[in-house]
Amino acid sequence: MKKYTVIANPTAGHGNGLRAIPHIRQLFNEFHFEYDLVITERVGHATELAFQATQEGCPIIVGAGGDGTLNEIVNGLMRAGKAGLPLPAIGVLGVGRGNDFGGSVGIPTDLKLACQVLAEDHRRKIDIGCVYGGLYPEGRYFINCVGVGFDAIGTIEAAKLPRWGGFLSFFVAILKTIFLYNKAPLATIKYDSQNLTQRSLMISIMNGRRLGGAFWMAPNAKQDDGLLDLCIAQQMSPVRIFMLIPHFLRGTQASQKTITTGRAATIEITGHDGSLPAQTDGEIICLNDSHLEIELLPRQIDVILPARRA
Repeated sequence: MKKYTVIANPTAGHGNGLRAIPHIRQLFNEFHFEYDLVITERVGHATELAFQATQEGCPIIVGAGGDGTLNEIVNGLMRAGKAGLPLPAIGVLGVGRGNDFGGSVGIPTDLKLACQVLAEDHRRKIDIGCVYGGLYPEGRYFINCVGVGFDAIGTIEAAKLPRWGGFLSFFVAILKTIFLYNKAPLATIKYDSQNLTQRSLMISIMNGRRLGGAFWMAPNAKQDDGLLDLCIAQQMSPVRIFMLIPHFLRGTQASQKTITTGRAATIEITGHDGSLPAQTDGEIICLNDSHLEIELLPRQIDVILPARRA
């Protein structure tokens, strides 16, 4: 059994994943890594490949893609864990568009530096979230985030854009979304024994710290503290949304009166007069549903991180 199984998504980053594969092979050979590299062929394939590699006893699975690829790998590992199998560690090669989980934990997007992180093999066991509802009433695991409302529509709009850099794509998508999605549904958010009922333009539930390549939704989040971080935006005008963008780029949005933050291990969201579009790790999970439940599962999977973060 090779030490590493690299699961590469050729469609990540609008084809950047495919272009990166020869470089990944070159670097793994330079580092003298023992590895198998497998290429995903369809949506959900990374989940199957991760489950199979775990069954075969692979000690380290490396996701070469974006946050969606990592999401699929995590779902394969959690499925294997339910079957009683010992779980491999995860490594990250960020060749997607946003690479937000990697950015949250300090993994460089430079592939040679990311391979150096793999070689040093510092590990930390992190929390994993699970969201129930929409396309996944039985639950969908996530590593970085669940976004309800504004950022789900932004994710849809970003996917329509040409192959630009990750931040540029998300920034343009946000500008479009400001004018496309300005009627927030009335929703009740239950978290940490609190009930918040208001028109919420955006409900971001973070295990990681960052979204969209540069927006620090939860700048103080920790992936191993047993809690999810919430960032909730009230209904507001397009001008006011635009004025908040610099705060999200700096992670200072909690200072604004239209933003509510909190932390909780379980969260329940119910829409009262409209649907709750939602995404998890950049993948759309519902457009027309009105109820979601989210829970955090403490310290589930080892991730290979830079020494200062491990």
